[in-house]
Amino acid sequence: MSGPIRILLVDDHPVVRSGIRAMLADQPDFVLVGEAATGREGVEEAHRLSPDVVLMDLQLGTGIHGSEATRQITAAGPDAPRVLVLTTFDTDSDILAAVEAGATGYLLKDAPPDRLFTAIRSAAAGDSALAPSVASRLLGRMRSPTATLTARELEVLRLVAEGLSNRQISKRLFLSETTIKTHLVHIYAKLGVDSRTAAVAAATRRGLIRPT
Repeated sequence: MSGPIRILLVDDHPVVRSGIRAMLADQPDFVLVGEAATGREGVEEAHRLSPDVVLMDLQLGTGIHGSEATRQITAAGPDAPRVLVLTTFDTDSDILAAVEAGATGYLLKDAPPDRLFTAIRSAAAGDSALAPSVASRLLGRMRSPTATLTARELEVLRLVAEGLSNRQISKRLFLSETTIKTHLVHIYAKLGVDSRTAAVAAATRRGLIRPT
């Protein structure tokens, strides 16, 4: 790549943005071309500025989730910006949703600055940039796919954990109640449980979903 790496930062915390901005300023091959505080703003700025790399948080307050923003940004095709997720969350549901949405990398905010810089350069070059813990999670899913939950099953289980009924979940996800029940049957079988409460407890223990 010729010229500096153009970066867009998407994070809803001004203090976090300030800290990352200061770190990026120390690197001669980086230039921060824009910032956004919401997922919607991130998508709009990515389309307007055409950065090389988007640093994307996942939890962005109100509006669309970071994974959905990632999906909309990467949907532009091979010339779309690379999205590097930079977040505090490392549950399977967060990781899988981001990777399936098209994220090139996934890094935790407690990573050393040098690792962040390396990840940005890797993402700009089109290479994968995953935190070691994230890579091991994904590898584990690939090795034992029958014991893991799909992205949709994780989504259903997250809503179960929030206390939503099957009918409420079906409306939220635009699926039939029968489909939701089928997903729950598969979830129970994979987790070795026989109730909604036990499924949430087992998934939380295994780090598949965040504690409510």
